[in-house]
Amino acid sequence: MRHLGLLMLCLLQFSCMSQVKEKINGVSFVASREKVGQNHVDEILKINANHAAVMPFGFIREINSPDIIFDTERQWYGETKIGAKQYIEMLHKNGVKVMLKPQIWIWRGEFTGTLKMQSEEDWRTLENSYEKFMLAYAGLAQDTHVSILCIGTELEQFVNNRPEFWKKLIAKIREVYTGKLTYAANWDEYPRTTFWEDLDYIGIDAYFPLSEERTPSVAQLKKGWEKHKEKMKALSIEKGKPILFTEYGYRSMDYTAKKPWLVDRNEEKVNLDGQVNAKKAIFEEFWKEDWFAGGYVWKWFIHHDKAGGGKDNRFTPQNKPAQLVIRDHYKMY
Repeated sequence: MRHLGLLMLCLLQFSCMSQVKEKINGVSFVASREKVGQNHVDEILKINANHAAVMPFGFIREINSPDIIFDTERQWYGETKIGAKQYIEMLHKNGVKVMLKPQIWIWRGEFTGTLKMQSEEDWRTLENSYEKFMLAYAGLAQDTHVSILCIGTELEQFVNNRPEFWKKLIAKIREVYTGKLTYAANWDEYPRTTFWEDLDYIGIDAYFPLSEERTPSVAQLKKGWEKHKEKMKALSIEKGKPILFTEYGYRSMDYTAKKPWLVDRNEEKVNLDGQVNAKKAIFEEFWKEDWFAGGYVWKWFIHHDKAGGGKDNRFTPQNKPAQLVIRDHYKMY
């Protein structure tokens, strides 16, 4: 009996150790000109993704313009409400959960974090326009039962200058949508974001500078993560909210971890190893942590057969060695 009891205890301990808490293993599912088909979702399933960020867009003509244009016939199908709805329904049909992440695009790709009005009148116009934009998608989020709604992406000046607006907006969104809420703060913005206690996740677009090496090793990258990781953990504990990487990713180019936020069309040499190492480091550093919820890799195009590849130096891991790293790691969680 004693030996049997010992055996049962060992089996119980092994069982507990083998139960890995499921993470959000996501992809940022790029809006396209057309509907999503089963063949497009199949490629997500092959890398063991259990979440996808669906990203409809609103447009602003100038960096100091207060008017948001959205859900128009001139937009791509996936950027509109009807397109986002079709994407969500197809993903849900395949058991993939969704974060609906409406985003703003400013003409010529101006950084949204610098969006700032020049007068009180323009601020109020922007607030009214943004509220209309977000409540429209909060309604869609509720109707389609998405798991998470992201209430904004990298809008630091807007957030810092109008804190009361954001508090009130969150309350209005919660009257419409009953799921989980987050905000996608830029990597250097999140410590100053003022409303984490009102949300369910601390959302971070995780483009932290980690190394100035041409091809940093996994060990060098993990060393680069140390100070950033401690700050995130401390904030998570302080606010009682898990950290969610609303975007994470690295380009397949030299110096990929020096300025990971770069979206320019530079001619840096393709470096597939750098992208692989950066993916391994972020997985090894974060996915095992209880205070970390997971993340959405940037970015995944619906036409997998045409995306990425060995000569591409941009963010997508598609048809590159990094894709296999993601597949194998997502399978573990």
